[in-house]
Amino acid sequence: MNPDPEKYINRELSWLEFNQRVLDEADNPDVPLLERLRFLAITASNLDEFFMVRVGSLRSAIRHNEPGVDPSGLSAVEQLEAVSARLHQMVESQYDIYLNRIEPALKNLGIRRRHVTELSQAQSEFVEQLFDEQISATLTPIAVHDPERFPLLMGRTTNVAVQLYPAEEGGDYRYAVIPFGRSDLRFINLPSAGAKEEFVLGEDVISLLVQRFFPGEEIASTVPFRITRSADQSVREEDGTDLLAEMEDVLEERKDSFCVRLELSDHVTTPMLAFLKKLLRLRSRDVHVLPGPIGLGDMMRVANVSGFEKHAYPQWTPCHAPGFTPGESIFDAIRERDRLLHHPYETFDPVVRLVTEAAIDPDVVAIKQTLYRTSRNSPIVKALKEAASNGKNVTVIVELKARFDEARNIEWARQMELAGVQVIYGVRGLKTHAKACVVVRREPQGFVRYCHFGTGNYNESTAGLYTDVSYMTCSEELGNDVIAWFNATTGYSQLQQFQHLASAPIGLREKILELIQFETDRCKDRSEGRITAKFNSLVDPEIISALYKASQAGVKIRLNVRGICCLKPGVPGLSDNIKVVSIVGRFLEHTRLFHFRHGGEDVVLLSSADMMPRNLDRRIELLVPILDPDCKRTAIDILQTCMKDTASARTIKSDGTYSAPRDPANGFRSQQVFQQRATEAAAHDQQTQRRMFVPLEPS
Repeated sequence: MNPDPEKYINRELSWLEFNQRVLDEADNPDVPLLERLRFLAITASNLDEFFMVRVGSLRSAIRHNEPGVDPSGLSAVEQLEAVSARLHQMVESQYDIYLNRIEPALKNLGIRRRHVTELSQAQSEFVEQLFDEQISATLTPIAVHDPERFPLLMGRTTNVAVQLYPAEEGGDYRYAVIPFGRSDLRFINLPSAGAKEEFVLGEDVISLLVQRFFPGEEIASTVPFRITRSADQSVREEDGTDLLAEMEDVLEERKDSFCVRLELSDHVTTPMLAFLKKLLRLRSRDVHVLPGPIGLGDMMRVANVSGFEKHAYPQWTPCHAPGFTPGESIFDAIRERDRLLHHPYETFDPVVRLVTEAAIDPDVVAIKQTLYRTSRNSPIVKALKEAASNGKNVTVIVELKARFDEARNIEWARQMELAGVQVIYGVRGLKTHAKACVVVRREPQGFVRYCHFGTGNYNESTAGLYTDVSYMTCSEELGNDVIAWFNATTGYSQLQQFQHLASAPIGLREKILELIQFETDRCKDRSEGRITAKFNSLVDPEIISALYKASQAGVKIRLNVRGICCLKPGVPGLSDNIKVVSIVGRFLEHTRLFHFRHGGEDVVLLSSADMMPRNLDRRIELLVPILDPDCKRTAIDILQTCMKDTASARTIKSDGTYSAPRDPANGFRSQQVFQQRATEAAAHDQQTQRRMFVPLEPS
């Protein structure tokens, strides 16, 4: 593929535009105040990961003199320069929103960040006592004698740097660092009168009372700071080493990887700034001097404060999923007909029940499942262990390389192994990102395979926050396919051609391209071609090129892309027929669905994959057709409803920027529509169940 800046938007800059869309919600007066603070914290946490992964990757490429350019024609150096400029602009906007709009509004509400110079007498006494009893006993100042041998500082935690006057006349400043580590002393709640929530930051308390750490010394200045380290370490899988041990080594390497960012307060002195840059080996472009508190991602704690619920979104409890009667076997419900669940509007409980009921059902003989990210106290992991203890054949593919969840997955894998689960530690050279579970059950007519395919993880916590779909079926064809897929994956054999499923890295991209080509050919034959799809990212040059050709042939293409979009929509002669929107709302849009008109046959598929080279070439993913007509209609309706959004949907422009929603105050808001529909469907289903009469069996 030849780089072409006329056809492709740089992926890093496109991601930053997505984060800007999230930041726009923090500046939206129509959003409840605590939700605005939550959106702000999310953008800060997003930037942490962006620095760790994407900036870390660019820095590594530059360090190793890697040649080449991205599809938009930018080298690693050019990308880093462009990204750095955009990042500084975004951070400036974050602090403008926080200091000038959100924090004053919080203060009016009764949630107040106090400066140590404005504490009441009682609050000052409280803070001093806390310092003497907890802070001085917990935190430890570390003198910096030799920057080359300085103890390790943890990434994404608060530190306070201390500048001490020279010990003798004509000498140099001396420096020390007080690391917070993972302590809970960042936010200190203050005693206050009335229905107020007042707090002071731990770093401010240390700056006020730092002399107590250094008796007999003269303090020149203090400054809070925070570092971000690269997380661009990868497992070296080619040498045949144990994957579990190798992954543990990667986690250790990440702790002392090179720094990619320094955040610090704007009252830093010139000598202190020079010292920290030298200590951390950073350039000026890597330094963010901030006018407010460092680490805005930590403000999520303030956003979750109790007692102010009316200034947040109304609590949402996922609705009962129609067709799943309480007390009825999950297997009976799936056998009756296929089910398509839309989370978080409908509960994730049927998916959990599939595994928990299988664990104790005497007729279940086997469970095969993938695990990529799970909750801290996962009921699914518990059920898998119980199933193995009950003598069932349980096989689980645990992906150890799920970034930032590696440690948890290692622990789950070990626990399941001890319980008798056959654990496969992913596949060498690839990430297993597919979401699939199959329960094999012995029934009078033979062995039946009950399947679940999803677009999201087996995580009941995030299923209440992310929009995803679950497809539950006992289709014989899909059951045969998924068993063959599991056996090929766990046996490290060549992935084959399946009857219905398509799998990356061999077959998934090809299937999508084939379906796009079919629509293109239909238009060339003067028939109608139409593609509607929803996914998180569109980066893959082959997919983009095929969409351009389809647009030029006359195919009407409507895409709902939450995050990165390297395709340029609406370019005359290239992408006139392509419209791209991005929805940012209360729930994180995570669904991956495809609808191809296919000459009126309506081919509808769900997937675990986004349209990115990493998903299509370096991961094991699944593309699953929805076979049931009712489920197919539901999926199409989900896509159409999202494309109708005028309140939350922003239209992506050909330069990668975006236009504001057409009617943010009173327009059609797809997430609210889905909530209302789920509520009404659950009420109707429960009312129908109450009307049913069940005859008593003769005694």
